[in-house]
Amino acid sequence: MRFLGYCGILNCMENYTLIRSRRRTLALEITRDCRLLVRAPLRCSEGTIRDFVARNQTWIERHMAKVRQRAAQAGPPPTEEEIDALKARARAVLPDKVAHYAEVMGLSPTGLKVTSAQKRYGSCSAKNSLCFSCYLMRSPDEAIDAVVVHELAHIRYKNHGKEFYALIHRYMPDYQARKKLLK
Repeated sequence: MRFLGYCGILNCMENYTLIRSRRRTLALEITRDCRLLVRAPLRCSEGTIRDFVARNQTWIERHMAKVRQRAAQAGPPPTEEEIDALKARARAVLPDKVAHYAEVMGLSPTGLKVTSAQKRYGSCSAKNSLCFSCYLMRSPDEAIDAVVVHELAHIRYKNHGKEFYALIHRYMPDYQARKKLLK
């Protein structure tokens, strides 16, 4: 059930979309298009929801500003031609990088795929197939290498535990600095 409400808090008239489900807790989410989603249990009262939104107003304003800033910095969405060019570059660059680091790390991915995913730069499937976003090509070479090593490490460790990061740092001691270069 969806309900469009608003929080009447002092100077705030933020609209929000209420999504009720079988969850047990209240949660806030700010979407990429600067909408506020409030997720609530089925039987949670509207008063409780309004109070929750009011108590979290500082968090909402801070994160809404971050999302707006990111949207302003990102500029217009890429054209189909730009996406195709990024994919072509990824298909030209990534296989060699993956092969190099796989050999160095002693790992064997089962496949490599390039997509136009926007939320994550890479992933590793349960069957050890690697997938990379073409948008990774907007980042410096050092950052691309960091994502490749990160995804290769998932072949051995399917989580983000201590052993996982120890493996990454063994082959890329400056991993944290490289990760900061991601755009």
